[in-house]
Amino acid sequence: MDISVVVPLYNEEESIPELYAWIERVMKEHGFSYEVIFVNDGSTDHSWEIIEGLAAKDEHVHGIKFRRNYGKSPALYCGFEKVNGDVVITMDADLQDSPDEIPELYRMIKEDGYDLVSGYKQNRKQGDPLSKTIPTKLFNATARKVSGIHNLHDFNCGLKAYRKEVVKNIEVYGEMHRYMPYLAKNAGFSKIAEKPVHHQARKFGKSKFMGWNRFVNGYLDLITLWFLSTFGKKPMHIFGFLGTLMFFIGFIAAGIIGAGKLWALAHNIPQRLVTDSPYFYISLTMMIIGTQLFLAGFVADLVSRSSQGRNEYQIEKFV
Repeated sequence: MDISVVVPLYNEEESIPELYAWIERVMKEHGFSYEVIFVNDGSTDHSWEIIEGLAAKDEHVHGIKFRRNYGKSPALYCGFEKVNGDVVITMDADLQDSPDEIPELYRMIKEDGYDLVSGYKQNRKQGDPLSKTIPTKLFNATARKVSGIHNLHDFNCGLKAYRKEVVKNIEVYGEMHRYMPYLAKNAGFSKIAEKPVHHQARKFGKSKFMGWNRFVNGYLDLITLWFLSTFGKKPMHIFGFLGTLMFFIGFIAAGIIGAGKLWALAHNIPQRLVTDSPYFYISLTMMIIGTQLFLAGFVADLVSRSSQGRNEYQIEKFV
């Protein structure tokens, strides 16, 4: 199979038929063998009924129905498990991502040899509020710096193309869909490119992802991913280092305080009790915290990357 298209969605009943008709037209015009996997992320409207209707009439359509809303990353994870195409395309269901981009994305993967091609929405057709555009620019700048992928301008664009091996070898969970290029790079797929793509104005409904919470959550996820990719398999390197450093500084400080007291006693110089000095308690606290951090490193090494059931989701139906 040439192409698998994975479409996560939440309450997009108006756009699903038009989106699939558009995808179908593009695939037939270019002679691609394909499948479209709609992942219904706990929609409360008639999205699933529409997907079932499409699947009943067309063998190219498949659907996954979650019992409740889990989020975009779980939807992609479950969709990736089912794909069969050599190239995997992801796009949003709101008609803002154009299926006309699929042939060129496919070519860049198959002929140019890229592992991942990320869309870049340069000219948005819909005026986004400053509460979205400013955090997005800051987020992308930080993501480029932390990930080391300097040729991407829009990490969070839903329109992406992957070599099949990429999606089968990365683990996307929580809200890590924003960092698919970073996840791919950490898995050893370093041939990553960007393609400017056409951005449509939203035709139905409203955006599900607005406001500053995207900004805050995005940064927290980026910090998590950076820590896991850097110290995930060796947490003792960070906790042990910090613990040892704090304990050493606290120990030296306590020793200086004790030595000062002994020197004063040896020279019959009046000196207040060591326990009256705030520096004694600061030193003692640093030694305690240092010990705790060091022990935390051992515990973290034991539980590192051993979370059970992280990617277990309640799937009600599959068509």
